[in-house]
Amino acid sequence: MNPDLMMIMVGGLLFLAVAGLGFAFAGGDAEQAKTLKRVQAVANEGRGDRARAGVKRTQAEAAGQRRKLILDNLKANERKARKAKATVKAMLRQAGLAIDLRTFWIISAVVGVVIAGLVALMRLTPIVPIGAGLVGGLGLPRWILGMLCTGRQKKFTEAFPNAIDIVVRGIKSGLPVNDCLRIIARESPQPLAAEFHLVVESVGMGMTINEALDKMYDNMPTAEVRFLSIVMAIQSKTGGNLAEALNNLSVVLRARKMMREKVKAMSGEAVASAFIIGSLPPGIMALISITAPSYMLPLFLDPRGHMLLAGSAIWMGIGIFMMRGMINFKI
Repeated sequence: MNPDLMMIMVGGLLFLAVAGLGFAFAGGDAEQAKTLKRVQAVANEGRGDRARAGVKRTQAEAAGQRRKLILDNLKANERKARKAKATVKAMLRQAGLAIDLRTFWIISAVVGVVIAGLVALMRLTPIVPIGAGLVGGLGLPRWILGMLCTGRQKKFTEAFPNAIDIVVRGIKSGLPVNDCLRIIARESPQPLAAEFHLVVESVGMGMTINEALDKMYDNMPTAEVRFLSIVMAIQSKTGGNLAEALNNLSVVLRARKMMREKVKAMSGEAVASAFIIGSLPPGIMALISITAPSYMLPLFLDPRGHMLLAGSAIWMGIGIFMMRGMINFKI
């Protein structure tokens, strides 16, 4: 073989060997770099998943604390409402009457004596005027007081969403909450203005807004005031957008109002039927007493008639309470 050709072949083989080794080393580095990149990507993805899981866990814990705070406030306000409704003094305050408890009982005693005297003019047995006086003195004033409380709370509830809207617009325009409350106390109709005026005075005397709203809830134990108190308490403890929270509250209150009106319209027939059924027995008894008094006298003069009247009153009371429970819907 030609020595020159042999040298060329050996040189070519050496070049191929060197090139192969270089390609192998270079390719190994590239593969190693790719492997490192994949490992880093997987590690970063794992850290990202752990970070997202940590964020979700933190949000879940915050939501759980917020729900717990809401439930605690609801239970506390429910206890306050039951306690407030159980006393005549609280009912006088909720009705907005400027009389004390002693004056109320004096008026009740006068009403009972007048009713007993009117019934005594009918020359019935002494037990009938005494019973009528007790029922009139203890029941009639409290019934009227309950109607006054209900009417005042209804007026307050009707105008309450508008007050929340005033606070929302004021906060969005840059006004502090206290100034918004002053606007409500100055420009809202009664009894809303009077209650918010007490809140403004309480805050001016050094109370916090939450304490002032709790005081308002004692005077006006409605679900709307309870919701506002809870929203303000949660916002003061956890922070957040107060305008957005109050705007959502306003939407909820208006939806409750629409649902209440819808239920009232759908239950109107049942209410009318209950009223007619409940008024039939005493109405028929009154008509017979007017047209044929001698026919009804044994019920008032004979002891057996007294027992019948007492049993009838008990059964009528049970029926009225049952019908009231069937037509009374809480929203």
